[in-house]
Amino acid sequence: MVALVTGCAGPALEDYRDARPQLVPDEFFRGELSARGVVKDFSGEVIRTFDADIQASWDENGVGTLDEVFRFSDGEVQTRVWTLEPEGNSYHATAGDVVEPGTMRWQGNAIHMNYVLRVPYNDGTLDVRMDDWMYLVTPDTLINQTTMSKWGIDVGEVVLVIQKHEGREQPAQDR
Repeated sequence: MVALVTGCAGPALEDYRDARPQLVPDEFFRGELSARGVVKDFSGEVIRTFDADIQASWDENGVGTLDEVFRFSDGEVQTRVWTLEPEGNSYHATAGDVVEPGTMRWQGNAIHMNYVLRVPYNDGTLDVRMDDWMYLVTPDTLINQTTMSKWGIDVGEVVLVIQKHEGREQPAQDR
């Protein structure tokens, strides 16, 4: 019975404590980044693809801003501006369409964040829980996998790769 219950448990952030390369959010998320990914429905079918540009910066108080522009294969364009405010060894993460802010925590090469995002749906909106896992696989490449759920039922998934563009970082005075 213990093996059955343990087998159903998801990963814990602590499982990645010793994984390398080391992921430091205010170092990776700095300057120009780009993302490419897919959105899958509940059955795993890819329903949209996208690319995104991200401008990331940090102020003198350690508050981060991730300014994201997403371009989807169906022509939709979405923007999201994340604000990451330090809270001890984590960040309080907010954005205009995030109706339940998240806490960004990290260890080793992994970041975990869980929040509720308001997304366009038919003629209205839908609030969807986002369970976000990010893994740094090289110093300039991060893989992000997000499970989307509603009322505790998985309704989709987003998988993307974020690429850091070295050489196009913010000037030192902006760091």
